[in-house]
Amino acid sequence: MIPKTAIEKQISALSAELAPITAQMNRWAEQHIFMKWAVLSRGKFHCLECTHSWKPDSQSQSCQKYINCTACQGRLKMHQYNQVHFKEIEYFAVTDTCQGYQVVRIICSHKNMKKNFLPEYSHTEVMQHWINPKGEARTISRSTNVFSQAYDAWKYYSPLEIRPKDFQRSPKYRINPYKVYPSLKVIPLLKRNGFKTSMHGIAPQILFTALLKDPIAETLLKSAQNALLVHYLTSHEQHIGENWQAVKTCLKQGYRIQDIKIWEDYISLLKWFKKDLSSPAFACPENLDEAHDRLVAKKRDIQRRKHLAQMRAEIQQAEPVYEKDKKQFFGLSFSDKNLTIKVLDSVQDFLVEGDTLHHCVFTNEYFKKKDSLILSAQIDNRPLETIEVSLSKMEIIQSRGNRNKTSKYHSRILRVINKNLPEIAKRLKKPKKQTASA
Repeated sequence: MIPKTAIEKQISALSAELAPITAQMNRWAEQHIFMKWAVLSRGKFHCLECTHSWKPDSQSQSCQKYINCTACQGRLKMHQYNQVHFKEIEYFAVTDTCQGYQVVRIICSHKNMKKNFLPEYSHTEVMQHWINPKGEARTISRSTNVFSQAYDAWKYYSPLEIRPKDFQRSPKYRINPYKVYPSLKVIPLLKRNGFKTSMHGIAPQILFTALLKDPIAETLLKSAQNALLVHYLTSHEQHIGENWQAVKTCLKQGYRIQDIKIWEDYISLLKWFKKDLSSPAFACPENLDEAHDRLVAKKRDIQRRKHLAQMRAEIQQAEPVYEKDKKQFFGLSFSDKNLTIKVLDSVQDFLVEGDTLHHCVFTNEYFKKKDSLILSAQIDNRPLETIEVSLSKMEIIQSRGNRNKTSKYHSRILRVINKNLPEIAKRLKKPKKQTASA
């Protein structure tokens, strides 16, 4: 894109003046961002770091996921396949400052490995995020291959070009580098707003823009509520802003939230009961799970005792709306031996699921969530866990079993869901209208 505005022209000119990524930075990345690998070939272990090869001490050793190289002493992960070439791709970031801008430079690094040869590395700067003191970001990046299924299939030969403002909605903008080069250069405003050295696992461009324009992010960072900060800036299902009164109560009391998702559901219940969220007795329970379950049971009892007829009417009213929103998913199920995972086909199923597993999938009206698909994992028609999948992001939001705990089948359930996310995505596509033949 050709720079048109004064800001775009300024950033493009300043980008050309930045110092190149140094060999020292690249060597640091080679040592810190890549996994060390080994492969078993023809009865021998081959270290893909130092080219050393040796025979296993025992048959059981050849089945291990990790081994130690007997020469370089590196901890090596066993590669699943025995092939000629091995490749690994990772990102790292370098922070810089330029005429008041905070700059985050994203470098894509390749590691090419082959048995009996030392690994070869290549590094290419693919993006620069320019953030002004108001927290407004503009990105310069290389082009990508539009025909590739990967959103970050970079054309490494293309130049770094200014991107439009809406580039922040692109998944490329949210690429989170594996590590950030430790010699940090940040503008004074970021230090004033609480930033020290840690990114807390958040993409630097996301963290910096939030700290410069969002007082909630600044407050969470200065209060050392790192888990809340990560949830606030990375989760698509967070409600920190609308629960800010309760959050401030937790901050004042130094209360640490162990399970943020359960706490947000608990606060939703407190609001339903019109409790004072500024009271530590309510916002900061000693046992969050017990307090949550107690309110779920209390709300359920009230619904049953006083509003049974109304609840029936609500279910009847909600059924057609739920059917309209999720009809294309009805009947969808996945099986793995004796485990079955299926979509909840009615609002009544939500009530049964919540009653059986003692959680709030019905009480908190998950059937009204437009972007969520709710499934039930069962064995012999006995619910084990309830799964919430984001339809816009095609990822699992949560999977909760009895009293919001995980069952012994949790890992297996997640594996089956992740494997079948493409099947769910297919149901999102609207069927083409048939045209009448002449």
